[in-house]
Amino acid sequence: MADDRSVRLTKWLANDSMAKGRGGAIRGGMLRLLRVRNFALVEDLSWELEGGFTVVTGETGAGKSILIGALLLLLGDRADRTMIRTGCEGCAVEAEWDLGGAAVLGRVAAVLEECGAEPCEGTVLRLKRTLSASGQNRQFANGSTVPLGTLKRLGELLADFHGPHDHQSLLSTDTQRDLLDSFGGLTVDRERVGSLWAAWQASRRHHQDLEQETASTDREIERLRFEAEEIGKAALRPGEDAEVSAQLDVVRNGQRLLELSQSLSALATEGEGSISDQLALALKQARELAAIDARCSGWLELLGTAQASMGELSREAAHYADGLDLDGESLARIEDRFNAIQSLKRKYGPSLEDVIRRGEEARGRLDRIGRRDEELARAAAAEVAAGREFERAAKALSGARAKTAGSLAKAVTGLLKDLGFKKARFDAVLSALDGPASHGLDRVEFQFSPNVGEGAKPLRAIASSGEMARVMLAIKATLARQDEVPLLIFDEVDANVGGEIGAQVGRRLRELGGTHQVVCITHLPQVAALGNAHFEVRKREQGGRTITEVAVLDGGARVEELARMLGGASASSRALAKSMLGLG
Repeated sequence: MADDRSVRLTKWLANDSMAKGRGGAIRGGMLRLLRVRNFALVEDLSWELEGGFTVVTGETGAGKSILIGALLLLLGDRADRTMIRTGCEGCAVEAEWDLGGAAVLGRVAAVLEECGAEPCEGTVLRLKRTLSASGQNRQFANGSTVPLGTLKRLGELLADFHGPHDHQSLLSTDTQRDLLDSFGGLTVDRERVGSLWAAWQASRRHHQDLEQETASTDREIERLRFEAEEIGKAALRPGEDAEVSAQLDVVRNGQRLLELSQSLSALATEGEGSISDQLALALKQARELAAIDARCSGWLELLGTAQASMGELSREAAHYADGLDLDGESLARIEDRFNAIQSLKRKYGPSLEDVIRRGEEARGRLDRIGRRDEELARAAAAEVAAGREFERAAKALSGARAKTAGSLAKAVTGLLKDLGFKKARFDAVLSALDGPASHGLDRVEFQFSPNVGEGAKPLRAIASSGEMARVMLAIKATLARQDEVPLLIFDEVDANVGGEIGAQVGRRLRELGGTHQVVCITHLPQVAALGNAHFEVRKREQGGRTITEVAVLDGGARVEELARMLGGASASSRALAKSMLGLG
């Protein structure tokens, strides 16, 4: 490996001050801890990560992909009981995220609130997923049981996987459109387009509602007029049905009421033996008692009050009898009113209040129909005006997107050349939607052509995982300031490259580590030497079982691992490894 090309590469690495140090300046949010138990070859593994650019190395078959598989499982991928370590009843994957400063913190909080999970403790999010051999699988967010879909939604916010484990939000044309707008500083313009779209749709719905109203037939108008006139002519009052019913009871029983009231008046004061006469006799006897025994004097007042009450009762009963209307015409009139009210209640009720409301609604509807032409014209004009305002803003946004697409394509294509695609071309292609939408008039799709003469294809059509990973790396590096997903994981990003191109891959990954947490599984020493942190995945035997472990490498251990990757633990390999790490 120690040829002229490697020597040139070693000098370049040694002169790059960013090749040294641990940690990194993360813009916000990172995976702090991943714990895996009884998953595949892992018995019990705790992996503590840092910010910046982390590299993971190890011999083929050591189990590097197990870490990716565990994290994918935690973030909602399909579960399979074969993932459970042989001989175990179940497995578990847990993770702790620190989202301090991350733009996705608010979105994560919204997802947790929506599913009823406990909120984050400050900025710390804890996720857990368990699988059992019996098929009873469970998911947790901050200790709360959540649906699997919640983990998937959180996973889309927290991590992007690049490589053979395609889990990339960048393959979504919606995400591509959002990234293009963000790259061009068009987010505010797009929000305005969205607001104008909402106003246009509201205006359209109002116009459609009015059009449906104007579809009223002459028969409907006739019905409304009949209802309004019939109910209006009745001149109903709330509670009138109860009043008329009481009046009808009185009129229908008038003769009996007359007899009872006259009899009561006579019994109270008239004729020999009336109650009044009896009270007079009692009063006389009470006076004699009071004359003998003063203690009986109070009875005089009671008897006097009773005698006065009988007089008042007699007068009230006589007055009531005189006021009774036994005229047959009154009975007929009240019965007619009662029957009219009951008829209206049967047609428009069930209550009298329902009848009154039905009449008001009929009059209101007739009034609106009477003004429908005028209202319809205004609604149609408002819809056209709102549509034109949206169209102007949307076309302006489309023009800005077209300019931005060229700038983005140029920037990404330049990075692709550094990553080994000397003749590649990247395009951000705009095409018209079938119809306008809240985000404008455009469909945005990122396309890639690796060689001259080959037509550009959508990113999702890239067959090679190595190509895909490097294309994603170029896009991520260009859009690093706009991309809000905090964790980027690259696997096989260095496939089929080496030498200076491998170093360029490493350099871009480390640059990404300045704004994101970047984890890269790599077989290239040029990439591994540039990591802010270096972990080795190892496989060993214990008690007749194979166990996968993760170890952090520092100092001499890191030199030895780089030497192995360079071709073997020879003196020349160790010297080259030290040079690549800037250790002499």
